[in-house]
Parts: sequence; structure tokens; C-alpha cells
Amino acid sequence: MDTLESISTDLNILIPIVNHWLHLLSAIIWIGGLAFLVMAVTPGLQKAVPKDQVKPITDIFYRHYKKVAGILLVVLLFTGGINLHYVNQILVSQTGTSVQHHAKYLMVFMIKLLLVLGLLTLFLYTVIFRSDDDADEEESYEVIPFQRAALWMGFFIVLCAAAMKNLHQ
Repeated sequence: MDTLESISTDLNILIPIVNHWLHLLSAIIWIGGLAFLVMAVTPGLQKAVPKDQVKPITDIFYRHYKKVAGILLVVLLFTGGINLHYVNQILVSQTGTSVQHHAKYLMVFMIKLLLVLGLLTLFLYTVIFRSDDDADEEESYEVIPFQRAALWMGFFIVLCAAAMKNLHQ
């Protein structure tokens, strides 16, 4: 019986760690890929490649990134929900009250959720409504429409995550 309890306790420790790791890993890959597109690929191609070739090349990058980003966003939403469950358990064990009674944590969490919803909206806009013929050929062509806005949202989502991590300890 002690062995079964030991395995159960180990899983109760291991599952939140692995879940949080997957959440962080997904966020790092997603925002790192977006930052690479914004800070390196698009400006580099605009300087090194003739203007008429920038759009076809960046569209190839975006097609691959779009698949990865879609999977990562699903993973982030799923693991984020699980993280919230475990944070709630920690708060109940430490303070006797659940997340609903921690106003600062909830405020930052709601800001984070609004930013995530904005990011999802931008992502779904590009997946659903953007066609290959839509984008005009212009000097400031973006691989992902609103890519700078999405990157800034990502930075603020990470800031909210850091705040949330410190508000429940």
C-alpha cells in the first residue's frame, strides 16, 4: 500500500511539473518563432532579396509557422487550464480559499486571457480570411498580418505569466 501511495504522490508532483514545462516550452517556441519572423526574416529578406520575391518567400515561412503555431496555441490553452487547476489547489492548501478570492491574481489572469483572445483572433484571422492573393505587394509587407502587434501581445502575456507566478506564492 505504501508503494501505491508513493507512486500517487510522485504523480501528483510530476504531472504539474510536466504540464507547466509543456506550457512554457510551447510559449517559448511560439513567441521565439514569431520574434524570429518579425526581427530577422522579414527585415533580412527585404534588404537581401528583390521586392517581388519577398512575398513568396515569406509566405512559405508563414505556411510552416502557421501549422506549428496552431498546435502550440491549442497546447497553451489546454496546459494553461491545467495550470490554473493546480494553482487553485496550491492556494486552497496555503490560504484555505480558492482562486476566486484572490483579486490581484484574477485581475492579472483576466488581462492575460484578453491578450490571449486577441492573439487567437489575429491568428484565426490570418488562417481563415487571409488568402495568398489578398496581400498587396508593398515595401512593408508582413509575413503575418499584425505580426508586430501579435509579438507585443506575446511579450505582455509573458509579463502577466511572470506576475501570476509570483502572486500565488
